[in-house]
Amino acid sequence: MAQHFLLSRKAKTLSLAQVFRMSDAEAETAFAKLRWADTNGEPVCPTCGGLDAYDCRRANGAPRYRCRACRKDFSITSGTLFASHKLPLRAYLAAIAIFCNEVKGKSMLAMSRDLGLSYKAAFVLCHKMREAMAEEMKGRTVEAPVAEVDGAYFGGYVRQENRKEDRKDRRLKENKSTKRQVVVVVRERGGETLPGVFKSEAAALSWIRAKVARETVLHADESPAWNALHSRFEMRRVNHEVAFKMDDACTNQAESYFSRLRRAEIGHHHKIAGVYLIRYAQEMAWREDNRRMSNGDQVNRVGMLALNRKPSVDFCGYWQRAKAA
Repeated sequence: MAQHFLLSRKAKTLSLAQVFRMSDAEAETAFAKLRWADTNGEPVCPTCGGLDAYDCRRANGAPRYRCRACRKDFSITSGTLFASHKLPLRAYLAAIAIFCNEVKGKSMLAMSRDLGLSYKAAFVLCHKMREAMAEEMKGRTVEAPVAEVDGAYFGGYVRQENRKEDRKDRRLKENKSTKRQVVVVVRERGGETLPGVFKSEAAALSWIRAKVARETVLHADESPAWNALHSRFEMRRVNHEVAFKMDDACTNQAESYFSRLRRAEIGHHHKIAGVYLIRYAQEMAWREDNRRMSNGDQVNRVGMLALNRKPSVDFCGYWQRAKAA
C-alpha cells in the first residue's frame, strides 16, 4: 500500500523549530519576499507604487520604509490583513505555520495557548487566515467535465430534556432548530472545491446554476432537492441507502470534504455555525484542495494571500465594536 502523503518526507519542509530559531531580520526578509514577490522582497510603496524606498526604522526597531517619490511611510504589512499588527513578524509566521500544520483545523483556544495570546487575539488572527484562504475562491466557477454536488447540515443543536417523557423526536421538522444551515459543496473531479452556505439544499439551486458550466456532468445523491437540476445538467444519481457508488455515479469526493469539515467540528471547534460557518467551510475547501502540498508551501501560500489582501472589513477592530462578521 502506498505511503500516505502526510507521512512522506516531501510533506514536511518547514518546522516550528525553524521558525522560532529565525532572527527578527530573517522573519522580515521572509515576509518581504511574500509581500513583494515580483521584486524579490524589495519594498514597493503601497500608495504610489514607487520602487525607490529606504529603511527608516522606528526608535523601537520596528521595520519601516519611506518612499522617496511620495514621502509616505509604510511597513511590510501596511494595507494588508496584518496591518497595524502588535506582535513581531516572527509570531505571525509561527501562527501561519501552526494553523497550516493542523490538517483538520486549529482550535483558536489552542492557538492562544501555543503563542501566549489572549483568546480574542487568537480568534481574530485565525479568522483573518481563513479570510486569506477564501481569497482563492473569489469568483471561482466550475467548468470541469465532471463535478459532484452534495449538502450537509450544521448547527442548530437541540438539547434533549432531562425526563424521557418530556423528550421530543428531533428527526421531525417541527422539532428542529431554525438555526440549522446547510453547507452545499460543488467539487470538481480531481480539481477545485467550491462551498456555499444556505438555509436548505433547495435554496442553493440558483447558486449552482450560476457557478457550474452547463456542459458539466453533475453527480449527486437521491435528495429530492437536486431533481430540479435535471433540466439544466446531465445528472448521475446514487442512492446511498443501497450503495456508495452505483452505475458509475458517486459523490465520494464531496463526502471526503464533509468528512474533513465534520472532524474539524467534532474534534477541534465543537461548534461551527451561524455567521462563521461559511468561513470554516471555505477553510476546509482550501485544505482539501491543497492537501498534497508541503506544509512549507502552504505557509508561503497563506502568507502571500494575507499580505496581498486589504485589511479585513469584518475583523479589523472586531472586538472593539463588537461587530459580527
